[in-house]
Amino acid sequence: MTDLTHFNAAGDAHMVNVGEKDSTRRIAVAEGIITMMPETLALIDKGEHKKGDVLGIARIAAIMASKKTADIIPLCHPIALTHVNVVLESDHKDSVRCEVTTETLGVTGVEMEALTAVQAALLTIYDMCKAVDRGMEMHTVRLLKKSGGKSGDWQLAL
Repeated sequence: MTDLTHFNAAGDAHMVNVGEKDSTRRIAVAEGIITMMPETLALIDKGEHKKGDVLGIARIAAIMASKKTADIIPLCHPIALTHVNVVLESDHKDSVRCEVTTETLGVTGVEMEALTAVQAALLTIYDMCKAVDRGMEMHTVRLLKKSGGKSGDWQLAL
C-alpha cells in the first residue's frame, strides 16, 4: 500500500509538491447515479419539468464544478482542464447515470475534477426536482479509470 501523500513526516496536512513531475496527458472518467420516483424521471425525460431542461442544466453544473474543484477540495491543485465531457443517460425507469471525462496536459491527475463534476451534476438534478421528489438518492459515485502520470493507467474492475 502507498503512503498517504497529503501528510508530511510530522503528520500535518500539506499540499503535495508536484513541481518536479513530468507534464503528461492525463484523463479521468467517473460516474454516479441518482435514483428517483418514475414520475419524476418522466418529467425530466419529457422535458416537462417546470424549472426547465434539468439534464442540460446539470451538464453545465458539472462542467463548472470541474473547473472549480481546487476551490472546494482543500489540498487539490488548480488544474487547467483541456476538455470536460458530461454524459447524462436516463434509464427511462427511475434513474439517471452521469459519466464525466476530464482531461489535461499537466503534472497532476484530474480524478478529483471528474468526481466533483459528477457530484455537482447529481446535486443539480436533486435541487431542480426536490419539490416533486425529496426521496431521490445519489449513489455509486466512483472513479472508473484514469491514465497518465507516474502511476500510469488504472481501471476499476467491474
